[in-house]
Amino acid sequence: MIEINGGNDYVTALVQAIACEIERTLGVNGHACLAVSRDRSSVPVFAALRQQQLGWDRVRVILADERMVPLNHADSNASSVCDILLRNAAAKAEFLPPVPPYCFEIDEIHTSAVVAELNRSYRQPDIVMLGMGEDGHIASLFADAPELKAALSAEKDPGYLSLSPRAAPHRRVSLNLSALLGARRIILGFSGVWKKQVFDAAALELTPVLPVSYLLHQNRTPVDVYWEK
Repeated sequence: MIEINGGNDYVTALVQAIACEIERTLGVNGHACLAVSRDRSSVPVFAALRQQQLGWDRVRVILADERMVPLNHADSNASSVCDILLRNAAAKAEFLPPVPPYCFEIDEIHTSAVVAELNRSYRQPDIVMLGMGEDGHIASLFADAPELKAALSAEKDPGYLSLSPRAAPHRRVSLNLSALLGARRIILGFSGVWKKQVFDAAALELTPVLPVSYLLHQNRTPVDVYWEK
């Protein structure tokens, strides 16, 4: 089921949707796991979400994807989550960055070991918050990544894998499609006319050229779509 929400109050609507789903999951399970992905538009969402009075001490926050860079690197998703989301009320949430904090240089990071540890302690996210790139990628599932076929395979167990997209900097780790679709709900947000055109193209057909299409052409997991005009 795909529900598309358009409007000018993008951040408020997106944050309310995430908060509502966290509350619902806490009410059912007593705990919740939220997977987040960082892009330019996620900063105000993180800043507003951290103000929500939820049972954050029963929430685990994980990354839908991460660049294989140290925590002190400007491109670190974990750093953004720590600096922007895990403040105020949300400071009580549990969070462990994928890249070990003792890695200060990119060449110190062993991606295979990171993936192995992530999958060893893997917990299925209940809610997944995703953005979408102008090329139709979600998390770090890029169309030009040699590992994309494995990432999109329905036969793979839910979890993380490593990817090396050619058009994006840094090696990545990302949840695979099985993990994304294993959530109770996926909340997808993006802004701008061009991204809406990319989304509309993905809605027309299932194609690995636009990985977001794999969220739109399935009946397993509800997907709420929020876009800012």
